[in-house]
Amino acid sequence: METKQLADKLVSWIRYKVEAAGCKGAVFGMSGGLDSSVLAVLCQHALPRSTLGVIMPCHSSQEDVAHAHQVADKFALDSVCDSLLEILPRESTEPAISRLTEGNLKARLRMLVLYYLANQLKYLVIGASNRSELAIGYFTKHGDGATDIMPLGNLVKGQVRELARFLGIPEVIIEKTPSAGLWEGQSDEAELGLSYQELDHYLLSGEASEVVRKKIEAMIASSNHKRLPPQVPDFSA
Repeated sequence: METKQLADKLVSWIRYKVEAAGCKGAVFGMSGGLDSSVLAVLCQHALPRSTLGVIMPCHSSQEDVAHAHQVADKFALDSVCDSLLEILPRESTEPAISRLTEGNLKARLRMLVLYYLANQLKYLVIGASNRSELAIGYFTKHGDGATDIMPLGNLVKGQVRELARFLGIPEVIIEKTPSAGLWEGQSDEAELGLSYQELDHYLLSGEASEVVRKKIEAMIASSNHKRLPPQVPDFSA
């Protein structure tokens, strides 16, 4: 499918889904990253008078905030996050686990804000996760994975990047190192242990080196619970 045709179809799909849900508009988070920037432009084209993009800094890098402003008034969550971290127990003594837990808290706080606004405005919450992230569970359960619709869910990271260029997203955003921005210096590919190029190629063709294939398949298997509704017993009383 040509990029223009893809963009047009996504815009129409967003508009249709919002109207079919009986909602008045769309609300989404703006992180300053590639995916959320593409989503912002698509939503603006679909619903130019009823689109709300929210920048929610929560101990975020200033670069990400600046990039989000390039593409919404600030909605600061730093103090809320700090207050929760003060009262919540910290059982883990492993720094990596504590860091991940705190990062997931940020993602869930942001989604809480989006749904609060969506309820107030009767808007639909739109998610920016792409196919590459969804496939391997690279999202926070009940955080950025908790949305009403995900327009980019069928596109791998490279396809989102192509769409970004067509839509005129600033090149600095397109070319910067992909990061969820959950802690300082975090990058997606370093955390995953493989590149998006390797992941995209596997998802589109089924081809990969043995090491990469095993790593991806293990991620898919271990994150399956994230892509399913809550499980209930397969028997009745």
